[in-house]
Amino acid sequence: MSSISIIGLGNMASALADRALAGGNAVEIIGRDPAKAKELAAALGGATVGTAGAAPTGDIVVLAVPYASVAAVVSGYGDALRGKVIIDLTNPVSPDFQGFVTPDGSSGAQEIAKAAPAGAHVVKAFNTLFSHVLAAGPAEGRLLDVFIAGDDAEAKTRVSAFIESLGLRAMDTGQLAMARTLENVALLQLGLVAHSVKHTNFFLGVSILS
Repeated sequence: MSSISIIGLGNMASALADRALAGGNAVEIIGRDPAKAKELAAALGGATVGTAGAAPTGDIVVLAVPYASVAAVVSGYGDALRGKVIIDLTNPVSPDFQGFVTPDGSSGAQEIAKAAPAGAHVVKAFNTLFSHVLAAGPAEGRLLDVFIAGDDAEAKTRVSAFIESLGLRAMDTGQLAMARTLENVALLQLGLVAHSVKHTNFFLGVSILS
């Protein structure tokens, strides 16, 4: 099992922490509001509470904060993230939901990798799952697919093992540059919510026919 530090106190942080604990992982909750962090950890049961800005104890660090806050979080932790596997689940979508706030040809994950210290390995994951869908887990007997992308093979292996401990299926899409495509998938989902499906109680996955 894995040792996980989750930075953030929102719905994705709560859903991931809950499933991680159920899967036998050690979970540390870190947030800027110590009282809220303690409240979330108590509600989950079994999670520890870390100190914002201090070195995360987990070997895998999940950035469960809005993309607009990511740069400050990564720079604030600095060398404390050296040697860590960093999971980026953010979606750097523009306010009008028509594009991205990242530079052309880049992705949120790639920008995070540029800001991270040497020896840290960024893996894109979980950005195509709505928090309540993640919390519910397998639907109608079908495992949820978690698409991942990253440049370091060992880091992706560790993230895949973590995903499988949650009762989910890891689907490797390739190098970190593929994070741009995964962020476009999230944009596609928002389009479906606005124009077709009209709600967020769905997920996109892979059906293997043979």
